[in-house]
Amino acid sequence: MEQAAQGANGAWVQALQGLRGVAFVTAVSLVAEIGSFRRFRSPMQLMAYLGLVPREYSSGQSVRRGKRTKTGNRHARRLLVEAAWSCRHKPAVRGEIAKRQEEWSPQIQRISCKAQERLHTKYRKLVQRGKAKNLAVAAVARELCGFVWAVACEVETGAK
Repeated sequence: MEQAAQGANGAWVQALQGLRGVAFVTAVSLVAEIGSFRRFRSPMQLMAYLGLVPREYSSGQSVRRGKRTKTGNRHARRLLVEAAWSCRHKPAVRGEIAKRQEEWSPQIQRISCKAQERLHTKYRKLVQRGKAKNLAVAAVARELCGFVWAVACEVETGAK
């Protein structure tokens, strides 16, 4: 446990815990499964790697989108979907997140607060429109993946 928190990828593990639903085990697993975040130039590339983007059927001028591709890393995708379930609850900074937040840079704190607000709002709106809760959580997981990428970029630039 200590090696994971203070090793070569320790900064990423610590920073990812700033996102709601991502605790120590989830953060370590994400870093281990994804490897280097540097290989993804955009959050869309990471989402595609994890299979969180919709299928596309296109021919000529017509473009139709289908269900998620479910290609890529199943374990990391499942971790994000499980983490996304916590976005059902109203945004708040308390408990373990409040304790961990003292160690983060202001940029990572800002990303964390923005993620809580945006992901909760997205979940609530999708459910109110009649989407099934599982589908809403999958959509939130896709957006959570973008925030994971943003936090990883902040760590790379030395913000932590």
